[in-house]
Amino acid sequence: MENTSRRSFIKGSMAGAVAVASGSFASAAVAQQPKTWDETVDVIVIGSGFAGLAAAIEAKKAGANVVVLEKMPTAGGNSIINGGILTATGCPQQKMHKIQDSKELLEKDILVAGNYMNDPKKVRQMVDRVLSNYEWTVNELGVEYLPDAIGQEGGHSVPRYVTTKIGSGAGIVNKELEKCKALGIPVRTRTYVDRIIRTPEGVQGVEVFEGYRFPKAGSGKPKSIKANKGVVLCYGGFSADVPYRTIQDPKLNATLDTTNQPGATSELWRETSNIGCMQAQNDWIQCGPWGNPHEKGMGIGWQFNQTAAAEYGLWTNSAGKRFVNELANRKVRADAIMVEQANGRKCFAIADANGIKPFVAQRPGMLDKQIERKLVMKYDTIDDMAKAQGIDPEQLKKTIAEFNGYVKSKNDPVLGRYINNEQLPVETAPFYIGELQPKVHHSMGGLITDDQCRVLDVKTDKPIKGLYAAGEATGHVHGAVRLGSVAILDCLVFGRMAGENCAKS
Repeated sequence: MENTSRRSFIKGSMAGAVAVASGSFASAAVAQQPKTWDETVDVIVIGSGFAGLAAAIEAKKAGANVVVLEKMPTAGGNSIINGGILTATGCPQQKMHKIQDSKELLEKDILVAGNYMNDPKKVRQMVDRVLSNYEWTVNELGVEYLPDAIGQEGGHSVPRYVTTKIGSGAGIVNKELEKCKALGIPVRTRTYVDRIIRTPEGVQGVEVFEGYRFPKAGSGKPKSIKANKGVVLCYGGFSADVPYRTIQDPKLNATLDTTNQPGATSELWRETSNIGCMQAQNDWIQCGPWGNPHEKGMGIGWQFNQTAAAEYGLWTNSAGKRFVNELANRKVRADAIMVEQANGRKCFAIADANGIKPFVAQRPGMLDKQIERKLVMKYDTIDDMAKAQGIDPEQLKKTIAEFNGYVKSKNDPVLGRYINNEQLPVETAPFYIGELQPKVHHSMGGLITDDQCRVLDVKTDKPIKGLYAAGEATGHVHGAVRLGSVAILDCLVFGRMAGENCAKS
């Protein structure tokens, strides 16, 4: 298998060199398509997360014969273990809490966090669909959100995210999978895409290994699938690929854990580069600042660190001092934690009995589970907490007292923290604390697409016929920093657009 694949790759690369030399088109490498195809469909979707399933649904509704290919043994990718929080400006939950918001404010927040490295047209496309996207998940998919909860992730000016009832992205992915089944869309797991077949006429299809066993290269049976209308790339990011992410950003080496599932690797980032797809900002890789060092992967500790402490409590270092705006964007907070750690200080998330109430209401039973696993510790007094965690007790009490003054005045003059309308002073026992550790989370860059989600050629800047993309595989949506809860919005909005446009091409 491996030798066959290698020979095919070499033959394709040679064909590409001839095409480039002859000036027939500008791709970096052209694959020689099979003499006969094993299977033919209208649209091939690669990846079964938020974006891929949304693309498949809309392509099918537009009349196309669709297949979804997923290399892992189960569908969902990172999306199914995602936190399940969706930016939903204008939703009923916002109105219930009398939160003033607008598409324009959301757009500004995204651009500011992105250091204006975003494509403004992409951002506008996304925010224009923010409410209709929420309504699509509810009315068409049947997704259930907590009816009276609205949250605020770092970098957002106001609370604007809704949370799935089950507290994870599975609350959306499972509904997408149900919709795919109802529409007769096959979602084929353990199907590894080895090559994307691009000729001078455009993308023709893919070569895969069916029955692939991750991570065994070349495992499975080779097969070629032709796409009459096109291929939609929704293969996600590469945060679990240590060698590739370290090439992009050397400090993100093997000493850092990732929130991603093991299949978040780089093979299709490399393949799309090989066939001449334009990519940008691949070295902008986001770390989630709210991770807990006492568990592997995404885990569950982040939920207290963010939903309770960042929104209704405070973060401090082991010297007992606040060191960052708890609601700053993810890069600001992750970088601040790394600086503290470099200077020998640990970082902690703290909340009291009042601060954990919204979290407990949103995720019943989760706090008990976190305490049982020693991800969150519970103490009767601030002194007890400080002593047990190695924090300067006098400084911590002074810091909390100062912070409580900011809560009462609804103004943080030191770090500029947004004070939630429903936040109370941190003074009511018991007190809760979790440790903070950044983990590699999201690939900010990726494929560059036009306003129809068509992938652009690296030499001509023009769309590659038959190739579309959406979700974390693409760049220019979030710029330097992705705001929390905007990932699902991005994936669903552009996934739906890519699928529909491909089907109608």
